Amino acid sequence: MTRVRSAVLAVVPAVFLAVFFLYPVGTLIGRGLGADIGRLGEVVTGGRFLRIIWFTLWQAFASTALTVIVAAPLTWAVANRTFPGRRLVRVLVTVPFVLPTVVVGGAWIALADRLGLAEGTLRIRHTVWAILLAHAFFNVAVIVRSVGGYWTRLDRRPEEAARTLGANPRQVFVQVTLPRLRTSLLSAVSLVFLFTFTSFAIILLLGGPRRSTIETEIFRWAVTRTDISTAAALSVVQMIAVAALVLVNTRLQGRSSRQRLVGDRAQPVQPGRDRAAVVAALVSSGLFLGLPLVLLLERSLTTGEGSWTLANYRGLAERVRLLPISGTDALINSLLFAVAAAGIALLVGGLASLAIVHGGSFTSRLLDLGMLLPIGTSAVTLGFGVLIALDRGVLDLRGSWWIVPLTQSLIAIPFVVRSVVPVLRSIDPRLREAAATLGATPGAVRREIDLRIGARALATGVGFAFAISLGEFGATSFVGRRSDLLTVPLAIERLLGTPGDLLRGQAMALSVVLMLVTAAVVLIGDRLHPDGGGVL
Repeated sequence: MTRVRSAVLAVVPAVFLAVFFLYPVGTLIGRGLGADIGRLGEVVTGGRFLRIIWFTLWQAFASTALTVIVAAPLTWAVANRTFPGRRLVRVLVTVPFVLPTVVVGGAWIALADRLGLAEGTLRIRHTVWAILLAHAFFNVAVIVRSVGGYWTRLDRRPEEAARTLGANPRQVFVQVTLPRLRTSLLSAVSLVFLFTFTSFAIILLLGGPRRSTIETEIFRWAVTRTDISTAAALSVVQMIAVAALVLVNTRLQGRSSRQRLVGDRAQPVQPGRDRAAVVAALVSSGLFLGLPLVLLLERSLTTGEGSWTLANYRGLAERVRLLPISGTDALINSLLFAVAAAGIALLVGGLASLAIVHGGSFTSRLLDLGMLLPIGTSAVTLGFGVLIALDRGVLDLRGSWWIVPLTQSLIAIPFVVRSVVPVLRSIDPRLREAAATLGATPGAVRREIDLRIGARALATGVGFAFAISLGEFGATSFVGRRSDLLTVPLAIERLLGTPGDLLRGQAMALSVVLMLVTAAVVLIGDRLHPDGGGVL
């Protein structure tokens, strides 16, 4: 009966996934490849496309490696030491991850301009280094929060036993700690690789015309050249890779959730080398993550001549050229869409999490894979598929306000699932068995045990879904093209794409407002889930 009830719970998530993800993406791929099935072979074997595929893989590997290197000191400090502002550090490190990628690209462009690295022999703009650094900036939170949250809750008795037996700190880490962190680390690394493999705006803004990936090529062929066949063929190549990556990540996450975890085991900072190491980790990470954001704030408060002013913020209430509505109206749109998307993510992601934890092994793995698949799918493919597929009968949503939050929720739901499933899996089965023995019905067990224990994780995941929806750019650029549906990320992209100090200042002001809202949401989520776990 338990599996039957779990199957019933899985109906809503499965139908939602089928209608709003599988059908649109399948329609796009089928419509493109149906006209010319041989195009897929040309894409896979063509010299130019092979170079693009190679660059996509190469930059994703290099970006992931750089992210791990940059994140390692801060991950160690947050996981193993308590210090004033530790919770705030966890929040602030998450802000770059949930910022719109157009804002991240713009922040690094501003940094390159200010430091004189936009031109000359030391330039980084339109180079591979610009892409790698921006990807590391964007993904450090995945390592720090995921691995750090896992590390801080590991039982430390094996390390203590090794030290008692005479092992030095390096031997303890390499031979005892690292093997226990391996599954969590590999899970986080696979997620970073997935994000960098499907990166769009950062490649577009920082890579220049000669740095193309599969994602930017899908956009170029679908929108610029209106060649659906080639775009669909590239989407097939990307989705095969994405499905494999999501499957690997799901298996690794399942393994890490079976490790015995305890409460926060971080120790106070000790004077001497220990304190110096923590300070060095905080300062170096703060400079890397904070400098672009500080320059973003500075630019929002200055004019082209360098004088300080609040004019850029006051101007958000007025409509400027290039924007059909004011920046304030775009912000209201973004907030409304994010609330609706988070509500959908709460319902679908919550039901999916229960079905994944309580269902049969095959059903659980299949649903878990399906719920995570949208997060790695090309945002361009997703938005374009929704636009061309949901255009008839009861599924004709192109003129509906709901097309934006429904599309954004597809990207937000995986964060709810990733937040809730590990917590539900960590519940001792004996609690459920004891409740059942005392006469509790299955519904009561889920309500009094699963829901009570998982409530904070669910709230954290929904908050994160809200933040992700607030900054979503790729898919929204297709489904939110109507003037009355303009969101803040789309407004920022339009303003950044046109020369002019006034327009650039408005873009920076909108970016700062979005950044502050995001930071507030993440801070609330962190207070609800103070042990450092959760979505990442």
